[in-house]
Formats: sequence, C-alpha cells, structure tokens
Amino acid sequence: MPQPASEGLFPSEPRDGAWITAYCDGGSRGNPGPAGYGVFIQGPGGETVAELSEFLGRATNNVAEYKGLLAALEYALKADHSRLRVIADSELLVKQIQGRYKVNSPDLRPLYEEAKRRIARLDAFRIEHVLRGKNQKADRLANLAMDRGTRHPGEPAQPTAKPSGSPARPALTAAKGYVKNGVVHLIEGELPEGAFVRVTVDRQ
Repeated sequence: MPQPASEGLFPSEPRDGAWITAYCDGGSRGNPGPAGYGVFIQGPGGETVAELSEFLGRATNNVAEYKGLLAALEYALKADHSRLRVIADSELLVKQIQGRYKVNSPDLRPLYEEAKRRIARLDAFRIEHVLRGKNQKADRLANLAMDRGTRHPGEPAQPTAKPSGSPARPALTAAKGYVKNGVVHLIEGELPEGAFVRVTVDRQ
C-alpha cells in the first residue's frame, strides 16, 4: 500500500539523531521559460541553517522543482546531515518520489533517478506535500533566483508562474499618450510587455 505523505521512505527508519528540514520550491515564468529554484533549510531547533537559490535558464516548473530537491539533497550530504525532511508544494514531485506516480517525462526521469540515488545515501528521508501558502520562504528564494537571471536594475519582481485554472494577467498600470495615424504613442509612463490595455479619451 502507498505510504502516507508524513511517513519516511526507509523501511527501518532510525528514530534517534537530528533532522534538518528543507522547504523546496521551483518555478518558471512561461512554463517553459526563465526558471529558478529556492530552498530554505532549518535545523533541528527550527533555526535557519541555509538559503539556496539558483537561476536555471529556460526550463519548466517541474524541472525547477526537481532541481530544488536535488539542491537540498546535495546540501544535506555535503554538510553531513544524514536525516532530511523535505517539504514541497509540488504534488507531482512529492508523489513521484514517494512512488505513487510514475515518471513518464524524459526530462524528469534523469532528475528523478539522481534524486533517488542521493536519497539512498542518507540514513533517513521523508518528503511531504504542503499548499503553496505554507512554502513562502522557498517561493521567495525561487523568485529571487529568477529575478537575478531576468530583471533589469530597478524592475519590479514578477510572480512565479505556476499552472492554474486561468492565466494571471499583468498588474494594471496607467500611462498617457496620443494617437497618430491610428497608433498610440506613449508620452508618460510605460506598459509591460503583454499588458491588457484600456484606452480612455481625454477630451480637454
């Protein structure tokens, strides 16, 4: 029978020793598009021990999520933390690592296999799924990674693009301009690429 999300993945899991907890997240602005991951790691007493993030270039959400998990595993192994608890908001990632979902994607298969190899080197491991609202620190780090790879100086950060029922629209803003030969020319302010525009006529 499948194991509950809160149970470890080792048949005879040690009950002693200190655990560290890694909150993992990854995202892509475009899916695929500019992508990055973030990992927030806490020690046994809840203290912050590491913050990891990396811009990945063009990738999908799922690849970015796996890259975050791999980074958490690499940190645990290099820092000699043999008991790792991972918390992620990607249901696909969590259930694939738990063995509940098959890994059919050729892009994810090598990442999954590498994750399983690293997990096997630990004394104990468990992975749990949470809603995105409970993974905000890792989400912030993932967005910072994407910002580093895509932002121009002074440009505001953009939200992580994750699958949802309907695509998010860019935030509304205002700009002034004039019409010449049927084309709107801006003279004040600017509009982000892909923005939805409503034109209001000033008759003064």
